[in-house]
Amino acid sequence: MAKLSLKKLTKSYGKVEVLHGIDLDVDDGEFVVFVGPSGCGKSTSLRMIAGLEEITSGEIWIGDRKVNDLEPKDRDIAMVFQNYAIYPHMSVRKNIAFGLWNAPLSKAEKAARIEEVARILDMSELLERKPSQLSGGQRQRVAIGRAMVRNPAVFLFDEPLSNLDAQLRTQMRLEIKKLHQQVGNTIIFVTHDQVEAMTLADRIVIMKDGHIQQVGTPEDVFHAPANTFVAQFIGAPSMNMLKVTGAGDEISLSSGVKMQPGRQTQTGRPLLLGVRPDDLSVDDQNPIVTGKVVVREPLGSETLIYVSGPQGEIVAKVPGKSGVKVGDEVKLGATPEALHFFDTETGDALV
Repeated sequence: MAKLSLKKLTKSYGKVEVLHGIDLDVDDGEFVVFVGPSGCGKSTSLRMIAGLEEITSGEIWIGDRKVNDLEPKDRDIAMVFQNYAIYPHMSVRKNIAFGLWNAPLSKAEKAARIEEVARILDMSELLERKPSQLSGGQRQRVAIGRAMVRNPAVFLFDEPLSNLDAQLRTQMRLEIKKLHQQVGNTIIFVTHDQVEAMTLADRIVIMKDGHIQQVGTPEDVFHAPANTFVAQFIGAPSMNMLKVTGAGDEISLSSGVKMQPGRQTQTGRPLLLGVRPDDLSVDDQNPIVTGKVVVREPLGSETLIYVSGPQGEIVAKVPGKSGVKVGDEVKLGATPEALHFFDTETGDALV
């Protein structure tokens, strides 16, 4: 296990810079997830850590070693790819053993390590099978096992669940989280799926256009987003954004509704008010927005309702048995603590 540090890391292709001075410290044993839309630089960052992409400028440190000029095999990392990259003609045992090909261990030590990894991954009974006899989830576990058997300082996962169906993805998320709790290695995990990021990470690195937008725990990025991009990227459905005007201890919404937000705002300043669908509820006494329900999406224990009114269309989560129907006129409110304010020009959160 080891600490990982990225210092002023940049990447350019010709004259085009795609990664703009990334700074990040990952603690020993921490599970950090890079997340963002396609083209944001998350996979490029991972490949640079692995040594599969050249660094344009900056430094990468693994433990107390600067690894900029080291070959991938010398960085003490192990990588699990999106496609399983396992050998179809080899048994599970031989695929896992391949990770120990150059390890200075005796045959007995290698065999013991393979058995231990198989036990942790619940694959002891599958060691003699070929990949064609395995499910997609089992094949991915073989790829993880091949990485684990080396006991690297840092694990790198490059969207390892994206080829699995929904049920297997849920199962593998749980297995990877259990694995981290058991072995405690430092893990860098890249995904475009915010659910994977929220459920797996100790901390999340949210990226956009080659810049880090926010680094924080899942709770931090959900409840205290740094800007409108984070606010709308994290959470499903996205945070609602409403145009408002500050007036000291009161704000005015574009719909004409006035309310007390529980904090001071600059008088006359246009702002964006953010409120998550989870924090809205039917409230006839202190409404933020009013309108007609135009779409209703039942999800069992809760229902999404899309409400169209003077403020535009917003979405709210209501109890599954609330009885709200399409065509109903509703008023929705939220507690002052659930409201977020953002600068309309920069998108930055206003404290």
